[in-house]
Amino acid sequence: MPSLPDAAFSADRLRPLLAAALARSPRSQRLWIAYSGGCDSHVLLHACVELRAELDVVLSVIHVDHGLHPESGAWARHCGSVCDQLGVDFHARRAQIERRRGQSLEALARATRRRLFADCLGPGDWLATAQHRDDQAETLLLALLRGSGVHGLAAMPACAALGAGTLIRPLLGFAQADLRAYAEQHRLCWLEDPSNQDLDFDRNLLRHQIMPVLRQRWPSASTTIARSAAHCAEAAVLIDTLADELLPTVAGSRPTTLSAARLSTLASERARAVLRRWLARQGFRAPNRPRLERILSEVAQARADAQPLVAWEGCELRCYRDDLFALAPLPPRPATELSWDGRQPLQLPLGLGRLRLEADDSACPVGSAASCQRLPHVPAMIVRFGSPGLHCRQPNRPSRTLKNLFQQGGVPAWLRAYVPLLLDGQGELLAVAGVAGCGWEGDSKRGQRPLCLWWEGHPWAQFGWFTEPLVLRRVGPG
Repeated sequence: MPSLPDAAFSADRLRPLLAAALARSPRSQRLWIAYSGGCDSHVLLHACVELRAELDVVLSVIHVDHGLHPESGAWARHCGSVCDQLGVDFHARRAQIERRRGQSLEALARATRRRLFADCLGPGDWLATAQHRDDQAETLLLALLRGSGVHGLAAMPACAALGAGTLIRPLLGFAQADLRAYAEQHRLCWLEDPSNQDLDFDRNLLRHQIMPVLRQRWPSASTTIARSAAHCAEAAVLIDTLADELLPTVAGSRPTTLSAARLSTLASERARAVLRRWLARQGFRAPNRPRLERILSEVAQARADAQPLVAWEGCELRCYRDDLFALAPLPPRPATELSWDGRQPLQLPLGLGRLRLEADDSACPVGSAASCQRLPHVPAMIVRFGSPGLHCRQPNRPSRTLKNLFQQGGVPAWLRAYVPLLLDGQGELLAVAGVAGCGWEGDSKRGQRPLCLWWEGHPWAQFGWFTEPLVLRRVGPG
């Protein structure tokens, strides 16, 4: 067993780091440990267990089984056994990773882990991961080789938002040798993932072949590289502060949008900083420099009748009437037709939310859903998508086409195919969900009241679209 270095890692050195991170959150919250079973995460878990009483938090462990190795199930059982011995609440999650051509397995696994971690965190919860100083140096070098800006070169922050909680990395000040010495001192039993030796992975190649050569010439390479990451992090904060000050001056007409015209008045470097910050605040990864340039030249400068699009992994940037929209990729256009009697909410396909139909004497003001009574007699209806030939008939108004309704409602052409259309049994348009009610041929002998149509749970409420309930008043004889 090697002797411990003078600056050996110890629970006493971990305590102030964890205490400083947890001081920003109520002490009664839960601290999760991301535990893979490897040496680094086992050290973090063991040290936190020893400090559990002083930390004054509920301690839990989450293990992600990626399913990429035949022994991954056995690894999960090992982690569960360790947590049983330590008396720690253990949670295992199985990742579903579908790799497509051209996608990085490392990036997919990392993104999947992050989603699973975020799903576990409640408000105020913290997740501690075991990245150390050598990991930080590798991350900066990988970012440098990708041509990243200061945000990428800042590498891994010590503290960052994650889901409803916060991600902390309390071991960034320690070298891997410190953690290994601690593990051996305490006779910990850890797993070795054979994929960590696979040089087809960029990080492994850097770790096993490049970093040792750098340390031979510059023994403090990891420390000085990590210091550069900290300098970049400071610069990134300054850039973000400037972008935050500029964002209100280039706001679009709808919530969470930017004005293409106002953005175009900024100097190019400021416009790029604003775009990156705007995307980050909405949870999207910023694109590379060429795509940012395309946004500024093709999208922001597009004709009013154009439908520009710049897309990258997880995001589509579009423009409509001077507003720039950052969206999750639109799903396939729905081709289905649904029957509905209106008595129960109707779940729509492709994550498009649900429709709810009610009757309300007060014409359904916003927030009055609880006071609405179910309509006892509703004729059979059809819900359809993307039927541009339909017309809307409203009391005391000329018939209007769907295109007219969408234009007046400010609904972009690229979104119209996803708006549910409510038709009667004869194919007459009753409503364009969230846009316009087109009347309803009711039966006055039954005393039927105005119908209230709600479209809930769709992906576009943040932009102010389709959020108001529609009132469908009876038209025609009766």
